[in-house]
Amino acid sequence: MTDSTTSSHYAPGTHPDLPPPRRTTGVVGWVYKNLFSTPLNIVLTLVGVWILYLIVPPLLDWALLESVWTAENRTECWDKMEVAEEAACWAFIKSRLTLFIYGFYPEAERWRVNLSFVLLIFAILPVLYDKLPGRRHWMWYVAAFPFLVGWLLVGGLGLAPVETSEFGGFMLTLVIGVTGISFSLPLGIALALGRTSNLPALRILCVLFIEFIRGVPLIALLFVASTMLNYFLPPGTTFDLLMRVLIMVTLFAAAYIAEVVRGGLQGIPKGQVEAADSLGLSYWKAQRLIILPQALKISIPGIVNTFIGLYKDTTLVLIIGMLDPLGIGRSSLADAQWAGLAREVYLFIAVFFFLCCFGMSRYSLYLERKLHTGHER
Repeated sequence: MTDSTTSSHYAPGTHPDLPPPRRTTGVVGWVYKNLFSTPLNIVLTLVGVWILYLIVPPLLDWALLESVWTAENRTECWDKMEVAEEAACWAFIKSRLTLFIYGFYPEAERWRVNLSFVLLIFAILPVLYDKLPGRRHWMWYVAAFPFLVGWLLVGGLGLAPVETSEFGGFMLTLVIGVTGISFSLPLGIALALGRTSNLPALRILCVLFIEFIRGVPLIALLFVASTMLNYFLPPGTTFDLLMRVLIMVTLFAAAYIAEVVRGGLQGIPKGQVEAADSLGLSYWKAQRLIILPQALKISIPGIVNTFIGLYKDTTLVLIIGMLDPLGIGRSSLADAQWAGLAREVYLFIAVFFFLCCFGMSRYSLYLERKLHTGHER
């Protein structure tokens, strides 16, 4: 029976919708649209598959299939390989895993670090999921989180004190990264508002701060924090090195976020500001309810890009003697029993940073799609 004969059995306007062509939906549709839609795409897809064929199998053999996970030293690790030095020796990472995670934090107090990781997860949840029950109350916990974890890790008021010089590894990276991200965003927004303010004194101060910080490398600021800052303090005053680093990293990121947010403020049509004025809203109400939500939505890619750069720049603390994962790796490679296994160390650290930064970038894309209010073609 032909389609024309079948369609004659339905009154006008009552014919059911026909399914779309099979190659336009599902996995088949995605593959056709993204990989085989044009002759050029077909060639690029085949070349890409060929390159992956050359790279992936040897990498899997080296990293997983032929790797060694248990050994007492480098020589024993290589003896267990079928072909010497042709596979990864993860026994080295396994033997130093706690050092990579906790640094030199006292073993008896590491439960505080573990609890901090759990609290971090609960602090991230209300930020990631806006439909979380009682989210407004959760945000108070998010605001208190940096101070709570700071007390938990450093100690005092019932907890045994721990010197920040014993912080290291991934814990140190997370402390610097999370603190910098948490405090640089509100400070950057305040600087952006100050730079666009009609008050000349405030605007000039914000411009001078932003331009100075953006014109000096972070490594120079870290050197100032570690060596020169004490010269400007009263005699006998002690200022914790980690605290100085946190302040410098936060100020550095805030200056860049200020410029990103200022770009978002300039991207808002002037009519939005005029509409807020016509409603009789005060400056702060207009910013909170109308201007800043739109500016931050526009600025999401730039803000997340700044956060990712800040997170990766935490490795610079190695230069001033703080043992982040790179510092732990370098010091571990100095051990004669494990010398020569730099590939495993740097790959292990690279995977950690990739997972963290990739997660931030994917969340940025999710926010962009969720807050998109325009019309896509």
